[in-house]
Amino acid sequence: MKPIIEFTDRGLYCPPANVYIDPWKPVDKAIITHAHSDHARWGMKHYLAHHDSENILRLRLGQDISLETVAYNEAIDISGVKVSLHPAGHIFGSAQIRLEHKGQIAVVSGDYKLEDDGFSGQFEPVRCHSFVTESTFGLPIYAWKPQPTVMEEIHAWWQSNQAQNKTSLLIAYSLGKSQRIIHQLDRSIGVVYLHGAVFNVNNALIAGGAPLPTLPKVSAEVSKEDLRKSLVIAPSSALNSPWVNRFRPFSTGIASGWMMVRGAKRRRAADRGFVMSDHADWPGLNQAVEATGADTIYVTHGFTSVFSRWLREKGKQAYEVETLYSGETEESDEAAVANESS
Repeated sequence: MKPIIEFTDRGLYCPPANVYIDPWKPVDKAIITHAHSDHARWGMKHYLAHHDSENILRLRLGQDISLETVAYNEAIDISGVKVSLHPAGHIFGSAQIRLEHKGQIAVVSGDYKLEDDGFSGQFEPVRCHSFVTESTFGLPIYAWKPQPTVMEEIHAWWQSNQAQNKTSLLIAYSLGKSQRIIHQLDRSIGVVYLHGAVFNVNNALIAGGAPLPTLPKVSAEVSKEDLRKSLVIAPSSALNSPWVNRFRPFSTGIASGWMMVRGAKRRRAADRGFVMSDHADWPGLNQAVEATGADTIYVTHGFTSVFSRWLREKGKQAYEVETLYSGETEESDEAAVANESS
């Protein structure tokens, strides 16, 4: 029996349905796991995604794209293949793609995390025969603290900066991490401003029904005095630009899973590092794989050799797969915000 998924130079392919999942070259039919730029690319004739991804996909790929959306757990038939989307917990609207054909079930997880951050949805394990997983943080050293603990650290840092009459500049991805932080912020501490890229994404998500507050953008009309003691959320592209000069004196904090690595904060020229990721940590990756019950695991991006070898030692058929997905890197955010107003 032919496999239900194949790995091609255009991306992950389901031959019976003649459809690709998160392809990196133009194809006729693409199912999109989520709206980050390394998974949702321009140039497909038709897109299928979750309802909550619609506004952000249209913001980034164009209002006139041919896009069909479905709810979680809503099964549709594509040429005899039963297709459904299930929560991935990565960002708002992110989904795992379940494909069922002639008794075979494969799940393409895209990017995911298991902790419920209160905004992005709760990861849902899906039983299958074959599971495609990321391994962005596929090393045992990566184990995340609970989000409430990290938010307490962010709040304490902000208040400390206020005591020093400084602006707090918090670096986070414009889509995903910024929103989960905004959703959990104690805004009684002070005023929160957004970089234009974060502002645009926020407004698109709010228009699509996301439970987020409407926050002001940093603009020429906002005085330096207004910014003093505030919290400003911006993508990493802002760090080395003249845009940051308006906040001086300021303290820089970076929210990233890479902040767990000694020296990462210093290399990124940050005053504070907050260990927060929209990707599963090592325990989460292992828990997710086990929960699927899959015998065959395809490891697509991150520490692929380490994680696949570990899975083989545990008796799984695990394979490394070369893709163009980038995981938690600066590049995936930079490409997405390049043309968004600051």
